[in-house]
Amino acid sequence: MICDNITVGQNGHLLFAGQDTTALAKQYGTPLYLMDEDKIRENCRLYQSAFREHFGDKARPLYASKANSFKRIYEIMREEDMGIDVVSSGEIYTALQAGYDLSRAYFHSNNKTDEDIIYGMENHIGYFVADNVEEIKAIEAQAARRGIRQKVLLRLTPGIDPHTYEAVSTGKVDSKFGSAIETGQAEEITVFTLAQPHVELMGFHCHVGSQVFGEDIFERAAVVMLEFIADMKRKHGYMAPQLDLGGGYGVRYVESDPYLDVPTKVGQVAAAIKEACARLDIEMPEIHMEPGRSIVGAAGMTLYTCGTVKKIPGYKSYVSVDGGMTDNPRYALYRSAYTCLAANKMNEPADFTCSVVGRCCESGDIVQEGVQLPSSIGRGDLVAVCTTGAYNYAMACNYNRLPRAPIVMLRGGESYVAVRRESFADLCKNDL
Repeated sequence: MICDNITVGQNGHLLFAGQDTTALAKQYGTPLYLMDEDKIRENCRLYQSAFREHFGDKARPLYASKANSFKRIYEIMREEDMGIDVVSSGEIYTALQAGYDLSRAYFHSNNKTDEDIIYGMENHIGYFVADNVEEIKAIEAQAARRGIRQKVLLRLTPGIDPHTYEAVSTGKVDSKFGSAIETGQAEEITVFTLAQPHVELMGFHCHVGSQVFGEDIFERAAVVMLEFIADMKRKHGYMAPQLDLGGGYGVRYVESDPYLDVPTKVGQVAAAIKEACARLDIEMPEIHMEPGRSIVGAAGMTLYTCGTVKKIPGYKSYVSVDGGMTDNPRYALYRSAYTCLAANKMNEPADFTCSVVGRCCESGDIVQEGVQLPSSIGRGDLVAVCTTGAYNYAMACNYNRLPRAPIVMLRGGESYVAVRRESFADLCKNDL
């Protein structure tokens, strides 16, 4: 199977985290997000162990909240002793509701408003990851009013092309994110920040893209960043205590995607960092990375109920489900690949080629093209979409006034609701 927490029962039903998806759909209804809590915790521990081994005890993996943000996920991160990054005041609020200690949180975004900065400081955010001089000025002003020194990292663009989806490529010089090293702007913002009396520069951050597997992108980015760090030490006497290399490791959406060996990849990045530090004659900074998708992606599955099956002889066939772009817009955004399965008919041959489409009044409401399902697929059958733990619930919306699906957590053979299904009343609760 595409992920190691997916199997098939003797009754021909798809099992996720050892639990019968047909029974879960009957109990909770569809559309339904399932999250394998045990897999999430396993992935957190995998990163932490690899970091301790290769970078030392001070190194820290930070869960990238934007991958999937809801109260229970922050409770798990707190319990697993993970750092987090957040990208909005809404994510900060959600983490606070989970009792997360924000002194361990890093606040990203290329355009934090004054209200965002105030909210972060009022709630004792540990670090701002600043994108530009305007933000540093705003942080300095707010910190001065409070009589504090606010810790920040500067986001830089190392000029690395990750060869990934253009929409999720963020490390190039012409990105909307960060200050470019190549143009001299990174040095300018570093010098400016060091001169601010109420800002404490703790280091640098970069992020080069998403869905990275075997490429040496992180190694190359690390070397560029360390060369910049050495340059700032030589020119300005500033040695960065921290280096955050961002996130982006990939997960398996389809059979052609490779498996990612996290400890091996982290070891390769560490080797490149140690070699560069020795060559540049600098001490190794405290290393951070920001896994998001690779923490929660494979821990998620979405279940749908099939409605209509439309066959156009000589053209194509459509299997419509009771969700779609409202709970997973990634195909519409990126043409993202997914593995789709007939959850209640896993013992039948998948001999029917179709497009799995959603229920929205939108021709682009497509879950996946070219899917192989059993020819008996029909109304009332279950369609499972695998590897939906990242950027599905996080991107969900109420287009066509459709309520958002619930999140049900699977843990040790049991299940519980972490986010309830929205009601029709929820759709109008803010209407006047």
